Amino acid sequence: MTPPRSLISITLVLLLLTPESAMFGQAAPSKKPKLELSIDTIMRGPGFVGYEPQSVRWSLDGSKLFFQWKRHTDAIEAPLDTYQVGRDGSGLRKLTDTEAKQAPPVTGSQSKDKTWTVFAESGDLFLYDHVKGQRRQLTKTSEAETQPRFLKDEKKISFVRNNNLLVMSLDAPLVIQMTDIRTGGAPPVPAAPVGRGRGAVASQATGEDQKGTDSQEFLKKQERDFLDVVRERAKRREEAEAKKKTENPRKPLTLTARQTVSGLELSPDEKWVIATVSETTDGAKSTAIPNFVTESAYTEQIPSRPNVGDTQSKARIAMVGATSGEVQWVEHGQTMPVPLKEGETKVAAPGERPVQLFTPVWNEDGSRAVLQARSADNKDRWILSLDPATGKTKVITSMHDEAWIGGPGMFTLGWMKNGQDIYFQSEKEGYSHLYAVSTDGGEPRQLTSGAFEVTGVQLSEDKSKFYLTTSEVSPHEFHFYSMSAEGGARTRITETAGRHAVTLSPDEKWMADIYSYVNKPPELFVAGTNSGTSPVKLTDSPAPEFWSYAWLDVPIVQIPARDGAKVPGKFFKPSNFKKGGPAVIFVHGAGYAQNVHRGWSANYYREYMFHHYLVERGYAVLDLDYRASSGYGRDWRTAIYRFMGGKDLDDQLDGAKWLVASQGVDAKRIGIYGGSYGGFITLMAMFTQPGAFAAGAALRPVTDWAHYNHGYTSNILNLPQKDTEAYRKSSPIYHAAGLEGALLICHGMVDVNVHFQDSVRLVQKLIELRKENWEAAMYPVEDHGFVQPSSWTDEYKRIFNLFEKNLKK
Repeated sequence: MTPPRSLISITLVLLLLTPESAMFGQAAPSKKPKLELSIDTIMRGPGFVGYEPQSVRWSLDGSKLFFQWKRHTDAIEAPLDTYQVGRDGSGLRKLTDTEAKQAPPVTGSQSKDKTWTVFAESGDLFLYDHVKGQRRQLTKTSEAETQPRFLKDEKKISFVRNNNLLVMSLDAPLVIQMTDIRTGGAPPVPAAPVGRGRGAVASQATGEDQKGTDSQEFLKKQERDFLDVVRERAKRREEAEAKKKTENPRKPLTLTARQTVSGLELSPDEKWVIATVSETTDGAKSTAIPNFVTESAYTEQIPSRPNVGDTQSKARIAMVGATSGEVQWVEHGQTMPVPLKEGETKVAAPGERPVQLFTPVWNEDGSRAVLQARSADNKDRWILSLDPATGKTKVITSMHDEAWIGGPGMFTLGWMKNGQDIYFQSEKEGYSHLYAVSTDGGEPRQLTSGAFEVTGVQLSEDKSKFYLTTSEVSPHEFHFYSMSAEGGARTRITETAGRHAVTLSPDEKWMADIYSYVNKPPELFVAGTNSGTSPVKLTDSPAPEFWSYAWLDVPIVQIPARDGAKVPGKFFKPSNFKKGGPAVIFVHGAGYAQNVHRGWSANYYREYMFHHYLVERGYAVLDLDYRASSGYGRDWRTAIYRFMGGKDLDDQLDGAKWLVASQGVDAKRIGIYGGSYGGFITLMAMFTQPGAFAAGAALRPVTDWAHYNHGYTSNILNLPQKDTEAYRKSSPIYHAAGLEGALLICHGMVDVNVHFQDSVRLVQKLIELRKENWEAAMYPVEDHGFVQPSSWTDEYKRIFNLFEKNLKK
């Protein structure tokens, strides 16, 4: 007989609640839950737990904060509002639309003294005065202006319009076009007009200087030699063109029909325009996703992505002379090793091995530039110095991984105070750490070290120290530190256990901290960066009834794996759990993500609450940071190379064994569920491990990795046409014949990430295999992440019913 739900909840609180839940400005939840927990309540989402404050920015004097937020009572799909609050917690209010326009912008290019920000909004440019708290509109055109940046003297800005870079003076109404980029190749020669008059003459003249076939060129010369009017017209045109070239000698950069400009930036010395040119390749095919529920009442198409291994777009960097228009293409120019079979390599000729170049980063005086490069096969990363005069590069330092290059901070790159050394992050020692190296070469020097990850890096305004976010206290906590720019001891600034995301005030004396704990959703706090300042809580996001329930400070356990590793997990257990009871294993998504930590689970808070619902009904629940999760270093990250559903699935199986051996769970009454990557693992468990799980719910699952995207999948499994074995053993659809337990498949029909087609193909395979122990639910208006509370509710009621039917005696 199951004890009353309230008795279970009360006992759980007494068992699991720790002093942490009473810290950081929030009283501990009441020991007596007033809320009757239901799936409908849980799946209200932000309408229940509240909205996380976002996009925090300070006033120039540090007395006020502005941020994006919504009350829990606001409509779910409405945009976030702009709020203002005093640093002391006074005056919290939502700004009117008019007031919000005078608030500091969320993004933009800021002047060195932080008094001005130039930004783009709705296709126009604005200049924000942080002293006066006012904006000034700089453009009002039908054409879109984007990517505004201050130039070195901060009296001018650059911006992009119609795929060209322009410069605007802030003191005078002068706009100068710095590039002449023409897209789609040269225009065709216009057909000769019918009739006579000025229009005919002008139209004919546009094609005079375009070279034709031999016969066309013969006729052109003959006409010019024979008729005086044609000869005079050609002479006037040539004189006009020569004058124009003298006045504006810039050469055009003409792109092919498949090339587009994705980024334009002026070098600090204003001599070069750095253009990132993307080029699509022949034969690439993208999935078109049918959208059945539309305003038009007709089925429409949503464009999506190509699949892994298909021809991918390429990006090159062109250095365009700001005066001449001369183009110098940046090439890595290095002989880089090409991996062949296991343990074998060959040396590539320059240009033979595809390499992706990233936008250069300039030092403050514009005398030097560095950029990152990454091989298309994902095995190597380089930091290069760039010679702007020639476009040639030189390797400063390199990183190689036999699996794939990755980890937190992979794109961290910046200049040190001396303007000669740079800083970057690398997993060279097994964890992502901060390094510095001279652009003249030499061995990089390690600035941080230890069995922890550096997840955030910011150089102070005077460049004398770094502000870092790291997990050195515990892999399950994230704290903010300061450290000398030369490395050495770090000073911990945040103290309370949990997860901290800090935004510093302009003078770096105060910090806005979006803080959360296991059972407390994220809120905005403010505190001094020096020790001894108590944090002040500025927001209160959840609905009032949220706090009437005793949310658990769930303990973290270490699960022994078959290879000797310890797999971290959150363990939910009813206080009166009886031997032989049921259990559920939850598998978080994304693969490379972390869900076992002391902060609020931003991505899986619904599951956190659902697990309370399961606990109230007698289930034990285990949530693991299995192999490939983030937060535990390079070896943990790459443990799934060439075999997804290998070690990561083994960790789930070892978790099930631990539940049986140490917690008294009935081995025949264990279920498993998860979404996205968690849905994939659920399918692999149900298909390849018969008898391990009595039931599984696979939500928006990848069923065949050859149908997923290139950027993620090629890292781990290489290319499907070159590593067929890795794809076949890692894809659930090839193992569907092994299904024994009860399976539920749920998928949004307008999922642009894991396409609904994945589940459709699996359903067809299950039909062909004549399997009967499965069911599927479709959600016509949902993308990868559901939005509608009704969809969430329907899905999780189906999951609960699956477990009730198959895991309860």
